[in-house]
Amino acid sequence: MGGDMMKMMNQMMAAGMMRGMMAADGMGMGEGGPMRQMMSPERVEGRIAFLRAELKVTAAQQPLWDAVASALRANSAASKGMMPAMTGGMMQPGASQKPLPQKLSDMERMLSARLDGLRRLNAVLDPFYASLDATQKSIADDLLMPMGMM
Repeated sequence: MGGDMMKMMNQMMAAGMMRGMMAADGMGMGEGGPMRQMMSPERVEGRIAFLRAELKVTAAQQPLWDAVASALRANSAASKGMMPAMTGGMMQPGASQKPLPQKLSDMERMLSARLDGLRRLNAVLDPFYASLDATQKSIADDLLMPMGMM
């Protein structure tokens, strides 16, 4: 999946066409759905390898890339415990029966974990991004958001 695919997905998301893929119905984020499989923490190494190949990371950039890859791994590991809540807990029948304070607490916990991940990635992404040439930056702009955020 290259940059054109990411652009198409972003356009579809903006147009509201991804709702069906994001539903917990087995077609998207539901158990076994393609979107869930693509975002699965078990596939982090494949995503990292793909990103490295697409970005054409040079030997000089490799130490900076290693830090980014470590952050992606850490974010993936942290998200592993959140996946069931994100894809199932909040979207499952009966989830709306949770009391409002519990819903808000669950949402706060997920958002806090996401913010921690964004901070972790941003700290190492800045120096890596600065080392990229214009072509690499264009590819990074397409591929690292939102999927690379893990």
